[in-house]
Amino acid sequence: MRMLWMIAVVLAATLAAAGVLWVRHALAGDVQRASGGNAGSLFDLSTRTLAGEPVSLGIYRGKVALVVNTASKCGLTPQYAGLEALYRELAARGFVLLGFPSNDFLGQEPGSADEIAEFCSVNYDVTFPLFAKAVVKGDRKCDVYRLLCAELAEPSWNFTKYLVARDGRVVARFGPKTAPDSEELRAAIEQELAAP
Repeated sequence: MRMLWMIAVVLAATLAAAGVLWVRHALAGDVQRASGGNAGSLFDLSTRTLAGEPVSLGIYRGKVALVVNTASKCGLTPQYAGLEALYRELAARGFVLLGFPSNDFLGQEPGSADEIAEFCSVNYDVTFPLFAKAVVKGDRKCDVYRLLCAELAEPSWNFTKYLVARDGRVVARFGPKTAPDSEELRAAIEQELAAP
């Protein structure tokens, strides 16, 4: 019996260590650059607003976009504040931030559309566009994330960021731990804003 107990303890410790390594990998601040292939334009797609209304992303054509999968119950949720600050600072220069709430990572966005809207408004005064809750990974991911992930990796966790050029081409992916005010992210946004 003692031997079975020891095996169970070792197995539990091994699984716990593997889980910690997976979460560390998922949260890594990795950056990927797209090759500029012909995956299509984000601005040719349609989706639904957080209120459930159909909307064409073509209304953002000509803007530099940062697309982020968000969650209200994640350790990274405070990034909402930095994302909102980034949006307010750069919006007048042709920048838009597009938030896609997702429940794909440990059920960290369980709320209804109304609950998400209230949470974002009350806690972070979010004014950037939020869209209907979306599947952002796996075979069932929505069309927006199919395009974003055509050349780049799927989101590894909440708050993975995809940078989109004015013509709708996906140009880079930033890992979840890349803060909205990180120098690397800011430099990439500035480069796209400076492009014709």
